[in-house]
Formats: sequence, structure tokens, C-alpha cells
Amino acid sequence: MSLQESIEMTVNSCGVQLYDIVTTKENDKNIYRIYITSKDGVSLDKCAEISRLISPILDVEEPMQGNYYLEVSSPGIERKLKKIEHFKASVGEKIKVKDIATEVYKGELLSADDKNIVIKTELGDEIVSYDSILSAATYFEW
Repeated sequence: MSLQESIEMTVNSCGVQLYDIVTTKENDKNIYRIYITSKDGVSLDKCAEISRLISPILDVEEPMQGNYYLEVSSPGIERKLKKIEHFKASVGEKIKVKDIATEVYKGELLSADDKNIVIKTELGDEIVSYDSILSAATYFEW
């Protein structure tokens, strides 16, 4: 079983889903960040619980070279969309997509299947293939 599979199994056993795992460096500190989601939202207590359960797994299978900090959190209201599952879970939300032709589509995500997404923009519905997406994220109008 891979490290990601072990983490995903642990997260799922707590009643939430694994959204993403990101390794980054901030202020000269290595960070191993685990994002979790739930239809009911993610509480600080749930993040702390998962952090306590995952920490021993990471002691056995170190995810990064050297010292690092483990962070467990929600991906937030404005989050990156990387996987097909992220798009499917975000149907009905506002998204911004940049494609390989550097076109930017902004609007409501109407649908997402295994090949394309459909975005309702000011100019009409746009069908965008996953293969052509450079970056995508949800956004919130304040």
C-alpha cells in the first residue's frame, strides 16, 4: 500500500474525504499539507484528529527529506481543481479556467464528465476538455 493510499484510508475512516496532498516550502520550512473535505464542512477538531492519526504513518514512511511540518486543513472556499473528481464535486460552483490557448473561462460549472467540463459564461456555454486545462480553481464573489 502506498503512502497516499494509507493516508486516504485513514482520512476516510474519519468520515471525510482526501482532497489533495501538497508538498511545499514556505519561509524555508518544508510543509506536507493534507487537504480534506466533507459535505458538512471540516472542523478544526476533525483536522486535529486526522493529524494525530496520520502522524505515526509518516513516522514510518517519511514523505519528505529532512524536517517538515504536517498540516491538515480544508482546501477552502476558493480551491484549486486538479483532478476530475474535483471538477465533479464542484458542479454548481463558480470556477475560473485557463486553457493551453491562454483563454480564460469564468462562470458557473454546469457539468463535468470523464472528458470535458461545461462552463456557463457571459458569452454562453463553453465546453472545455480536461486535456486543454492549464489551471482551474473555484472562486467566490464577495
